Amino acid sequence: MKKNIHVVGAVIIENGNILCAQRGPSKALPYKWEFPGGKIESGETPQQALIREINEEMNCKIEIGEQIEHTVYEYDFGIVHLTTFYCKLVEGKPTLTEHVSINWLSPSDLETLDWAPADIPAINKISKTLSLK
Repeated sequence: MKKNIHVVGAVIIENGNILCAQRGPSKALPYKWEFPGGKIESGETPQQALIREINEEMNCKIEIGEQIEHTVYEYDFGIVHLTTFYCKLVEGKPTLTEHVSINWLSPSDLETLDWAPADIPAINKISKTLSLK
């Protein structure tokens, strides 16, 4: 039986653009793009995990807004339960510690990247929602 992996992703918006992060070559899903974030540790809420992960991975602080999507996707290494939230930067600028590249894209350009499959339902929702504003 595959293990369940509960993770969170931050959809950080600044000046109308969204932060996208590219996974490194030694990670699962090498070079795929994702929303930065990570695993929810025991005893953490999704929001607490996201604040901790963004602080660790990107050396910045965020404020968390509404939930965008909850996706369950089965990979060969396990079943990922991804919850994404709209976020905004409140301190610092994202820096590369875990990822090989970051990019700021408009909502309409998100689909141009090669995303990890679990992130795609959130991208579809963001593209529809933010293009209406």
